[in-house]
Amino acid sequence: MKKLCTLIMGVGLLLSGFAQAADAPAEAPVLRIGARVFTEQTMLAELTAQYLRDKGYQVQITGGLGSNLARSAQESGQLDLLWEYTGVSLVAYNHVDEKLDSEQTYQRVKELDIKKGLVWLSPSKFNNTYALALPDKIAQQYPQVNTMSDLTTVLKAEADKGHIVALDTEFANRSDGLVGMVKHYGMNLGRENTRQMDAGLVYTALRNGQVFAGLVYTTDGRLNAFKLKVLEDDKHYFPDYTAAPVIRKEYLDKHPQLADLLKPLAALLDNQTMRTLNARIDVDHESPTVVAAEFLREHPINPSADSVPVAPAPAAKQEEKP
Repeated sequence: MKKLCTLIMGVGLLLSGFAQAADAPAEAPVLRIGARVFTEQTMLAELTAQYLRDKGYQVQITGGLGSNLARSAQESGQLDLLWEYTGVSLVAYNHVDEKLDSEQTYQRVKELDIKKGLVWLSPSKFNNTYALALPDKIAQQYPQVNTMSDLTTVLKAEADKGHIVALDTEFANRSDGLVGMVKHYGMNLGRENTRQMDAGLVYTALRNGQVFAGLVYTTDGRLNAFKLKVLEDDKHYFPDYTAAPVIRKEYLDKHPQLADLLKPLAALLDNQTMRTLNARIDVDHESPTVVAAEFLREHPINPSADSVPVAPAPAAKQEEKP
């Protein structure tokens, strides 16, 4: 029922965004941006919208979308731009299960998605992939644990101590999740020393020192706020999830300057920057609109004159988020 309500809400928001775009002046460069239903996507959409409005574009944001709904809307021409993750496109949309590095993954999805009318623009510098992390207290007790291989060694050597590893339910039950990780690293993780829970509760358990280690996302703002130590994936199990703006080819053909416009914005965003921005929303409960505006003021971008629309239109009024 919860998934159905989320889907209905997403469709409603999507239709609302389409209606607003249809009412915009025909002569203005109108860009319809989609955002999936988590903080980082909201942040990226807001940054892009404010940045491009300043360059003369009218931007409509449709947020709160599920991955499949957002992708389908873009492929069908109902959304123009999404910030996408290379690993999501590779595995979920193109069903490629090869182990590829960051550059190989980017090039592969770029080749596959252009066939669907989607163009991958210059990527950001951040990779929002999975990782295992230690609470601060555990990290101080075990300074030798810096990689997932180090963690594997400790879990085996101290099996009698019952060290618990927290995992979100989805990862724990996917064949390319816990099962694959255990096999890849030779970890002795089973029902007796793992706990499945909502992804947000994993961070709570880590912050409260209730578990020895937990599954996290590498750009989550709570990593810094909760002083969690992220372990290196030294055997490269987790896919690369570098983020980049993906745009419909039909739209880019009409507004080719967007490739140059968005390149310097993407270049500003690395793992630490995204952690900080995400934390201001998730931990400090600031408005994404305010956070984006302050970031852009602090990091002015001055692309070439050729990148700016010839006839800038007034910025579209932004609908308040619920």
